[in-house]
Amino acid sequence: MEQLLLQRAQDAIVRDELAKALTSKTPLRVKLGIDPTGPRLHLGRTSTLRRVRQLQDLGHHVSLIIGDFTATIGDSSDKTSERQPLTAGEIKANMTGYVEQLGKILDMDKVELSYNSEWFNKLGLSSFIELAQQFTVAQMIERENFSLRYKEQRPIGLHEFLYPILQGYDSVEVKADLEIGGTDQLFNLMAGRVVQKHYGQKPQFVMTFELLEGTDGRKMSTSWGNAIYMEDAPADMFGKLMSINDESIAHYYRVCTDVDDEVLKQVVTDIANGANPRDTKASLAREIVTIYHGEQAAT
Repeated sequence: MEQLLLQRAQDAIVRDELAKALTSKTPLRVKLGIDPTGPRLHLGRTSTLRRVRQLQDLGHHVSLIIGDFTATIGDSSDKTSERQPLTAGEIKANMTGYVEQLGKILDMDKVELSYNSEWFNKLGLSSFIELAQQFTVAQMIERENFSLRYKEQRPIGLHEFLYPILQGYDSVEVKADLEIGGTDQLFNLMAGRVVQKHYGQKPQFVMTFELLEGTDGRKMSTSWGNAIYMEDAPADMFGKLMSINDESIAHYYRVCTDVDDEVLKQVVTDIANGANPRDTKASLAREIVTIYHGEQAAT
């Protein structure tokens, strides 16, 4: 399974050392952060959650951070415009059902759960200034989405530069050995390595996994209204899955199910040879609905 994880990873830093660490007898502290930007978790989240569960099954320790503090800033990783920060009330409301939803994939009895407000509400201004000194404005501007907005003379809030710095500090607090995220999170995950080094910790390994497109072909996002949620009713989930692009079928199989590579290859081959995409999509929908609602509901 370790080899499959590395094969599926889009980025693995540092790959050779990570490969050895994954097979070591010493469990890794695996960090995953989730900001409560909405009350429901969508299937796009499962790209990383399912990988974290695999690491959990391999005996590694999972440290899950709910970003109730960082959500007040908002992550601009995938945004071409400024993300509107959430209020404390909105964040609290969004978090209400998170643990139950996460339990659909993770073994929550074996998860170390933290909220990053626990440390950020105590972090003094002098400590934060010391933290901010580890990064330059030039580094931030080089980030793809910031660079695009800067060239197009669209506003970039100063607070947006703070997000990767704070996410990096999360890694210090939980002493992460490995951080998992989507490909859009690479800059933030690498920031963790910088901050950990400053605080005398060994820089964490990094693994990123592919993003899942939503029903309209763009990245699945709550704010874009193209998401399929874990808590969608079976008929709603099935209907949304039937509406995805035909080109996305194999991708959904790879990200959202446990089918092996041979089945994936067969799916691609069958469609290329003229198989009805609707039948293949129906099989996919049944597979995914079974995961979240059981076989009877899927049938």
